[in-house]
Amino acid sequence: MAKRPFRKPSEDKQEQPSEKLAFSSAGEPMRLNRYLAHAGVASRRKADSLIADGLVAVNGVVVKEMGLMVEPKDKVTYQGKLVRPQRFVYVLLNKPRGFVTTTDDERGRKTVMDLLGEKVTQRVYPVGRLDRQTMGLLLLTNDGGLAEHLMHPRYEIEKVYSATLNKPMLPEDLEKIAAGLTLEDGPIKVDEVAFTDSRDASKVGLALHTGRNRIVRRIFEHLGYTVEQLDRVIYAGLTKKDLQRGKWRHLNPVEIAKLKHFGQGGRKPDKGRA
Repeated sequence: MAKRPFRKPSEDKQEQPSEKLAFSSAGEPMRLNRYLAHAGVASRRKADSLIADGLVAVNGVVVKEMGLMVEPKDKVTYQGKLVRPQRFVYVLLNKPRGFVTTTDDERGRKTVMDLLGEKVTQRVYPVGRLDRQTMGLLLLTNDGGLAEHLMHPRYEIEKVYSATLNKPMLPEDLEKIAAGLTLEDGPIKVDEVAFTDSRDASKVGLALHTGRNRIVRRIFEHLGYTVEQLDRVIYAGLTKKDLQRGKWRHLNPVEIAKLKHFGQGGRKPDKGRA
């Protein structure tokens, strides 16, 4: 089986955080939908709907003009509340077991936000989910537009997982996964699957693009295996290099640019990958 997703990829060295202000240093005007997106209200497309519904006002006047330009001095409100553009931040976390992928939990369980502490002052949100017992890469940001694109099924955002099973996997079962399975919620086709340890057939790597709920665990369960440990080792080209379990870092400008390519400029049809 092909091993490409499971080799150690090269990485950019730059590690400095990148934050982008909504307005340029020259204070140039921007479209209202972009202003709302930078304020964390909604993506630009969704912002257009909010404007059309009369939920947005500029300087106290309700507007329904999609292309309206606003300036830094203008006061923009959404449902009566003042909103302001904020700095975009992009945080990569190596999630350990036992943490819930939400901003808060009504049952009082530990969340991924507890791992960030007070060093990230902006209110960021997880992009997608990892279940409580799944480890590995999780992106958090306040860039709602980018997050929406990265989670949309029409974009090919690769995710690579390393799984440890409760028993050695038979080679014929590995072939079944490679050929494609039909689960209770429809067919699933992975991009690549391979044994990651020649001496231990219970260790399997799997690359896919779909974000369906518990999809990796369900693939193995369908064939009679239980996943004892699951680790997401690559997300949208980002890796865990030099990022210890439970630690996080800001993305560097090169990484942010690549994400924006995946999420906005790098549009590709999903070709039925689910």
